[in-house]
Amino acid sequence: MNQSLRQFLDSYGRWVGFAALAVLVLLALFLLVKTVDAFDRMGKSPYSGPNVITVTGTGKAETPPTIARIVFTVEETAGTVAEAQDKASLKATAALDALHDLDIPDDDMQATGYQTNPQYETPQPCRPGVICTQNSPRIIGYQVSQTVTVKIRNTDRAGEALQALGTTGVQNISGPNFEVDDDSEVMAEARGKAIEDARVQAKTLTKQLGVRLGEVVAFSENGGGYPMPMYESAAKGGIATDMAVRNVVPLPQGQEESVVTVSVTYEIK
Repeated sequence: MNQSLRQFLDSYGRWVGFAALAVLVLLALFLLVKTVDAFDRMGKSPYSGPNVITVTGTGKAETPPTIARIVFTVEETAGTVAEAQDKASLKATAALDALHDLDIPDDDMQATGYQTNPQYETPQPCRPGVICTQNSPRIIGYQVSQTVTVKIRNTDRAGEALQALGTTGVQNISGPNFEVDDDSEVMAEARGKAIEDARVQAKTLTKQLGVRLGEVVAFSENGGGYPMPMYESAAKGGIATDMAVRNVVPLPQGQEESVVTVSVTYEIK
């Protein structure tokens, strides 16, 4: 092998060795950087989004009730279904006519239940040693019941409605339940107060943390009205109904309260 070839091979070998050494050095540096980065990330959250705080606010708003609901039931019993239905229809018609006299329209009166049930007679137990010819219950008649829900938009006339129903002999009366027919405005007021309550809490919290309040990044809401209690001065039958016949029942209407709770998430800087 001549001298020139030998010199070339020696130079080539040294170049390959240098290249391999350089690759190993770069690989070692890469692994070192990754190791340092891994140690730096230890104990830190993988979440890379903005820092946030979440606060809860509550708002309440009150408004007078706009409607009164009364529910009454007519019950009649007779030997046949048809007879019981006729008797119940006559009494229900009288009750509805009495409500019409108070300017309550048909659209605000709705039948919400109707039932027909057989009435049974249970025979006396058989005496020892006596052969019983009839030892099972037998049908002796039928009861028809019809339930009507009434919406009274002039709440001041709720007592008159109870009195009118009492004069028709309706057996069961419940209510009135004072409500807000459309609670969108009072709910909007309560929601605004809840959002303001959350904003005040967020400002206080950021001041304590030494950070600045940013934009809203999340919002949720839950809430609803709390209905007023049902006043039953002319309640289910008996003496209470007789009182409704004699007097217009005084009915305090109170206020309808709506409560809204919101959860607001703010970005902090």
